[in-house]
Amino acid sequence: MFIASAELWLAMTNCYVVAPEPGGPAVVIDVPPDVGAVADLLSRHDLIPMGALITHGHVDHTGGAGELVRTTGVTAYLHPDDDFLAANPEQQLRALFGGVPGEPGDWAPPEQFVDLAHGDRLDLAGVELTVLHTPGHSPGHVCFHSEADGILFAGDQLFRDSIGRTDLPGGSLDQLAASMRDHVMPLADETRVLPGHGPETTVGRERAANPFRDLWS
Repeated sequence: MFIASAELWLAMTNCYVVAPEPGGPAVVIDVPPDVGAVADLLSRHDLIPMGALITHGHVDHTGGAGELVRTTGVTAYLHPDDDFLAANPEQQLRALFGGVPGEPGDWAPPEQFVDLAHGDRLDLAGVELTVLHTPGHSPGHVCFHSEADGILFAGDQLFRDSIGRTDLPGGSLDQLAASMRDHVMPLADETRVLPGHGPETTVGRERAANPFRDLWS
């Protein structure tokens, strides 16, 4: 599996482009509100987007999905429990900045997302991933697991030495702890965790050293 990433937008969100190899079809995991930079990342590796997988509906992860869909024709995928977030990026922006940057329509989400569900097995652009529904940071948060390559695209579920915040609308610390216990910590220690922000880690490292590990142990 070929993976390239960039930290984009004000939140330094990790956008991943994933493909069997450089120079062909690819899937984009999370689309921050900087589609030009996403396009540059794809172009740098001669990749053609075939789909956009969204870990959750917060604007720093899905704010560029509408523009990507409109400019490339790809399909965007999201768990329906986060539709209420993805449908209202301007509300999130007002909460963050007190206003909405740009022009009317800049933040319009895709007309439709394809629904994700726990256990879905996706094969997009030759990339095989299993959907893990991991509510807590948001109600519809998901992780994408490549069992063959031992990789978890974790969104804002798990970070190196931290976890996703749970004080935003729909967040729940109890749910996040249950998601960790039921769906993340059962993975092999050597599983690479590629988070929505910050450096990568492994399940084993966070099992042993994460400051919040008592929540799921």
